[in-house]
Amino acid sequence: MRPDLTTALPDERRAAPSLSRPPGKRTARSLIQQALLHGAAKPLLFIACLLPLAWLVYGAAAGQLGANPAEALIRRLGDWTLRGLWLTLTVTPLRELTGLAALARFRRMLGLFTFGYACLHLLAYGWLDMGLDFGDIARDIAKRPFILMGFTAWALLLPLAATSFNQAIRRLGARRWQLLHRAVYAIAIVALLHFIWMRAGKHNFAEPAVYGALLAVLLGWRLAKRLASRLRR
Repeated sequence: MRPDLTTALPDERRAAPSLSRPPGKRTARSLIQQALLHGAAKPLLFIACLLPLAWLVYGAAAGQLGANPAEALIRRLGDWTLRGLWLTLTVTPLRELTGLAALARFRRMLGLFTFGYACLHLLAYGWLDMGLDFGDIARDIAKRPFILMGFTAWALLLPLAATSFNQAIRRLGARRWQLLHRAVYAIAIVALLHFIWMRAGKHNFAEPAVYGALLAVLLGWRLAKRLASRLRR
């Protein structure tokens, strides 16, 4: 754990309030940091990530998914995949902008749940829409661009999920592991194309526009950070 640099300062300097960081805000951030480091934080996030799936299972069992429950299940699993992916991408900028280093603890879990929802989304499409006919599925992937984009995004997520553990980091080396996992931004672009082309049939671009704007902000932040780093050199 990174040492607290304030312990090296004289008592009077530690007690003096910071002009740039009011005591109230510093205390609030400290409390949030402690909450994020609490042993219950990860189990609570785990439960929160399972809630959408539990609600979908309940909705399917209770007949509350509308006139076409299969389509509703496929679409909503896809929606939660996108939300999980965007939340995972938000962790790093949010951590750096707020100074809440403990947020990094949750990135792996969010990423794995994203992959889990992507797998369920693909399974629901293959089973409920295509009857697990792999020949038809292959032809559908080749014929329809939005299906191809969705399958491509899932295939690109697969190596990231498979190397999300500490042993994989040690085997690959930190640098190669980081280069591999930077592909998540390309995956987000492919997933967004899948979503846009899926909605194009109904000329409904409102939601894709929101996801696109959020992704532009996330990519813009990363690009600005990289440019600033190069300028400092």
